[in-house]
Amino acid sequence: MENKTAQDAVPRRGVWGWMFFDWAAQPFFTVVTTFIFGPYFVSRMVADPALGQAAWGYGIAAAGFVIAILSPVLGSIADQTGPRKPWIGFFAVIQIVGLSLLWFAAPGSAVLPVLVFFSLASVAAEFSIVFNDSMLPRLVAKPDIGRISNLAWGLGYLGGMIALIVIVLFVAGSPETGRTIIGMKPLFGLDPASGEDARITGPFAALWYLVFVLPMFLFTPDAGKGLPAGPAVRSGLAELRATLGEVRGKAGIFRFLIARMIYQDGVNALLALGGSFAALMFGWSTTEIGLYGIILNIVAIFGCWAASRLDTALGSKKVVIASLLMLTLATIGIVSTGRGYTLFGVLPFASADSGGLFGTPAEKAYIGFGLLVGLAFGPVQASSRSYLARSVSVKDAGRYFGIYALAGRATSFLAPFLVATVTAASGSPRLGMAVIVLFLLVGLALLAPVPYPAARPED
Repeated sequence: MENKTAQDAVPRRGVWGWMFFDWAAQPFFTVVTTFIFGPYFVSRMVADPALGQAAWGYGIAAAGFVIAILSPVLGSIADQTGPRKPWIGFFAVIQIVGLSLLWFAAPGSAVLPVLVFFSLASVAAEFSIVFNDSMLPRLVAKPDIGRISNLAWGLGYLGGMIALIVIVLFVAGSPETGRTIIGMKPLFGLDPASGEDARITGPFAALWYLVFVLPMFLFTPDAGKGLPAGPAVRSGLAELRATLGEVRGKAGIFRFLIARMIYQDGVNALLALGGSFAALMFGWSTTEIGLYGIILNIVAIFGCWAASRLDTALGSKKVVIASLLMLTLATIGIVSTGRGYTLFGVLPFASADSGGLFGTPAEKAYIGFGLLVGLAFGPVQASSRSYLARSVSVKDAGRYFGIYALAGRATSFLAPFLVATVTAASGSPRLGMAVIVLFLLVGLALLAPVPYPAARPED
């Protein structure tokens, strides 16, 4: 009953402080990676969009490689040092600096420094998530883990949606008119023609994170004292080796982690590249991409709310499987849609544009498939987190969530790398994106026979 006792001792504001980490962190992924800066990088900063998608994919792959190597090490070290907040604070500095430097990504500027800044922010963000996730089993009782995990994820999407709304209404302007969608000039005199409305998302996400991560630091209780840094690193590395051997002896957890390693790779690639793919297919502006993102985040909030109830009633595994099926169907629908058709031409559309935003039937079909993505991409990640949290003991949470991060990132460079490589080799972003379907299906097939929970933890 250790976990229940710990949960009873945590005040409500401590749990809310932990949940606000997702609110603070999500705009980086929503506004920078997926819907505003990423599509800008691919379609406007780089002259050749196919090469832009390839470069963006390679940048994501490079960050994923670093994350895969170091996440499990940091998880084990966290168990030895005790407190998680100092680590989160350390990586927050790196993330904020990296995001702020994206302001200098003007059209035609050097690609490599921009990818370095973005990759540093990505690595720091993911490392912070390792430490934040490992706090969850100490904060709430096991029956509540799935509910709190999904609610936190939904809160994150709400934060991401609000950030997108601010960008779309008050910052993102038309390069032709210099006006936002509500007819005003962009805030701070930003010039859409030089991409300033997209470039500002880096400093914006940095400031958002700085402000809203504070409740976690102020109100959420942390673990007690542990070893000093030097001994903690040595002990953590030794523990990591032991944990990897231990995991191989726990068949259920091992199979779950392998399955997640593969399907999460597909999910990550879909989230990172989906917005830029839409920009390439339909020539969407920053405003249209932003509105698309807002629509997906509204649906994502509902999806996480529904999953928070289904996770408790049906279990995390069923939520994850249903989400993967939806993501697979959505990805097939997305790559099968082009100007004037969907489902690879089985369903043709009139090519006439009715004018305004999303004026063609093909664009509306694309948004329809996007709604499936919005419903599923929060629950598949939140319920995967609760799947593991229900399968390990409180005292082992740090090291197992480090391995969990490894499983989410061990091959995370592979899907973006293959998407980028197939795109560069074929000149077809559509063919490149189709690679994602394989990762989702293989991960789903491997997850199906895994027991739930993956192991019976000893509390």
